[in-house]
Amino acid sequence: MAVSTTLFPDDFRLFSPTGIAFSVGAFTVLVALYTLGTAIYNVYFHPLSHIPGPLLSRASPIPYVLHTRSGNIVKWIRLLHEQYGDVVRVTPTDVSFISGETAWQDIYGFHTGKQAKGAYLKDRTWFARPMNNTWSMIQSDEATHSRMRRNLSHAFSDKALRDQEGIIQGFVNLLVSRLHDEANANKVVDIMSWYNYTTFDVIADLTFGEPLYCLRDRGYHPWVNMVFGALKAIGFIATRAKYPIVNYYDIIKTKLGPPQADLTQKRKEFFKLSADKVTQRLEKETDRPDFMHHVLKNQAVPEKAMTREEIDSNANLMLIAGSETTATMLSGTTFLLLKNPKVYAKLVHEIRSKFSSQDQITIDEVSKMEYLIACLQEGLRYYPPVPTGFPRIVPKGGDRISGHYIPEGMAVYMSQHAANHSSRNYKDPDAYVPERWLGAAEYESDNRAATQPFSFGSRNCLGKNSHDLMITAVCFSLAYAEMRLIMAKVLWNFDLELVDSKVDWFNQKVFTLWDKAPLKITLKPVQR
Repeated sequence: MAVSTTLFPDDFRLFSPTGIAFSVGAFTVLVALYTLGTAIYNVYFHPLSHIPGPLLSRASPIPYVLHTRSGNIVKWIRLLHEQYGDVVRVTPTDVSFISGETAWQDIYGFHTGKQAKGAYLKDRTWFARPMNNTWSMIQSDEATHSRMRRNLSHAFSDKALRDQEGIIQGFVNLLVSRLHDEANANKVVDIMSWYNYTTFDVIADLTFGEPLYCLRDRGYHPWVNMVFGALKAIGFIATRAKYPIVNYYDIIKTKLGPPQADLTQKRKEFFKLSADKVTQRLEKETDRPDFMHHVLKNQAVPEKAMTREEIDSNANLMLIAGSETTATMLSGTTFLLLKNPKVYAKLVHEIRSKFSSQDQITIDEVSKMEYLIACLQEGLRYYPPVPTGFPRIVPKGGDRISGHYIPEGMAVYMSQHAANHSSRNYKDPDAYVPERWLGAAEYESDNRAATQPFSFGSRNCLGKNSHDLMITAVCFSLAYAEMRLIMAKVLWNFDLELVDSKVDWFNQKVFTLWDKAPLKITLKPVQR
């Protein structure tokens, strides 16, 4: 078909080599003009143009995507805040804060009164679509979240924890027994893996009524590697969903490049195994005080009942959130203790002078140990298990966050690692100083409210319960109880030493959570 216009010669043909070349060239020019126009709008005319940040990040999400996928997102965000201050625009539509004294409440807190703008809902674009199309409590809407939380909160209550102590103690004692075996064989121990064995066994037993037998078998159950794979997949899948160009890039890369692991398939396999375990637990007639016991008790109450799909989604969530994060925190604190001999010696003295036998080390007793709690709290500040932000969407009408107006629809969050390592919040932010949580005068100006490792407000972690940041508070929540109990029993039984004290174990990448290397130590049983 001939095309004759004032722009083309009479013999121009659209599907001729010349016509195709012209079409490709014209398309490329249009795409370039659109991209340039969008970038100019984002930098100079976008509703967030008043928020500082690097030029490329204000113009395009590409820097954020690249840092997320390379695992360097935490280091990058920290550098940005050091350069631009309390608030930074990290993509055209995403804003990061480190002003902990105000941003936690403004973004994640309860909003009431005349100035209330409504809830800051989770930014679902950063969450992979659930395998059964049913969101768990962490991504659900406000009404559904409240109903699920009313159900599951019973499983994490102080009474439930007391009932569950026998189960938890059994696994911690098995950990100690296994570590004695390793020490007696003069083996170098990867303590990070042993912490993971313990926390995965505990949370699996409390969720499904049966552990993964990592401690028994002295190794990772195949599920654990699936969990690690599923966690790593979250960031990659989310960037595809949020930015279509990333999805197109991945499709092309998959077709042209060497075979790669199917992250979506790994998530499917893990979810199916989890759902099968839920079925097995629901079919058991038992009154053992695990999570499902409390879920089933609440099924008769309409305002608490959950569908089977909701139970499956939340069981999947609990296995991930209740295992890896606790083991991460224990590993980080252990490394910090061994890099700070005076702190280590002081903590060891507190533990070993308080207990004359291992049987005396209970959840109740370790909750009264001031220096142990301060060491763990400082570990959470220094090395938060979830170092990035929890994105929320600004509600209709926009709102002011830490004094900055943010228009509706934008994603906002507190960047935990950057906030915890900022001199605006802490004196000597890169030093491990448990005394800052014990009222030391030298650190009285610290902005301790900036550290909220389990998030803040109505959607904070259930495993956190209602813990007060003051270390004098007695907290019986699962996460804190596990940390204290494991740390106390390990240090009561063993002297620990790093195999290579020169290695910077914290030189890690982040794919949703920290991508940890082995933490190799030697163990020497304490002689009494």
